[in-house]
Amino acid sequence: MFESIFNSLSHSLESFSVIDVLDIGVVVIAIYFLLKLTSRTRAMQVLKGFGMIIILAQFTQFLGMSTISWLLNYIINAGAIVLIVLFQPELRRALERIGTGRILDRNFSDNIEISQRIDKIIASCITFSKERTGALIVVENKTGLNDIIETGTSLHADVSSELLENIFFINAPLHDGAVIIRENKILAAGCFLPLSDNRLIGQELGTRHRAGLGISEISDSITIMISEETGIISIAKHGKLIRYIDKKALRDNLESVFNFAKVNENKVNIMRKFRGKDKS
Repeated sequence: MFESIFNSLSHSLESFSVIDVLDIGVVVIAIYFLLKLTSRTRAMQVLKGFGMIIILAQFTQFLGMSTISWLLNYIINAGAIVLIVLFQPELRRALERIGTGRILDRNFSDNIEISQRIDKIIASCITFSKERTGALIVVENKTGLNDIIETGTSLHADVSSELLENIFFINAPLHDGAVIIRENKILAAGCFLPLSDNRLIGQELGTRHRAGLGISEISDSITIMISEETGIISIAKHGKLIRYIDKKALRDNLESVFNFAKVNENKVNIMRKFRGKDKS
C-alpha cells in the first residue's frame, strides 16, 4: 500500500510543471480570500464543518469503507448548492470587491470603519450613562445570533450614535429589547435574550443584566448594559459580568471583538515603512 502511494507521488513529481504551480497558487489564494471573507461570521463555522466532511470522505475512501464514503460524497455534492445559499452575502461582497478593485486594500478601509464604529458605540454608551437611560447592546462575534435576531425588529442599518439613542429613548417602542450589532450593521432591535440562571448575580441587578449575561453564556458575543437606575456601564462576556466599565475598558473590549488591533497593526507597520523612506 505504502509502495503504491510512494510510486504515485514520484510520478506526480516527475510530471510537475509551471502550470501546476500556477494552478496550486490560484487555489491557495482563492481559499485564503474565502477564509478572510467568512472570518468572524457564522459562515466560517459552516465552512469548517463542510471541510471536516470532505476530509472524512477522503479518509473513508482510502480505508475502503464504501458505504460511508458514498454517503459523505452524496452530502458533499448536495452541500455545494447549500453553501452557495448560505454564503450569499459573502459571495456578493466578494464580487463587489472584485468589481471595484478593493481586494487588497481592505485593511485600510476596515481600519477607518472599525474605529468610527467603535467611537459611535462608545459615544452612545457614555450618553446613556450620563442620562441614566437603560440600554442593552449585543455585539456579535464568531457565534451567529440569527435565532436571537429573529425575535426582534429587523433594521439592517449602519451603526450610528443617533440611531442607538433613538432606539433606547425612554418609552420608545424598542427601548426594552436588545440591539444586535454585526460588523458595521445594526441588524435588529427589540430582541429577546435568554435569561441567565446564575444565582450569584446580585439581587440589585434586574432583567437587563440577566439577559446580557444569558446571551454571553451561550455565545462569544460581548453585551453592553447600561443601568437606568444608576447609569453604571457593565459588560457581559464568556458568562461573566463585569461592572463599572469606563471608556477605556469599553474601547478595549470592542476592539477585541471587531479585530481592530490586527488591522491597526497592519496600518502602523506600513506607516513606519513610509516614514523610513521619507527619512532616507
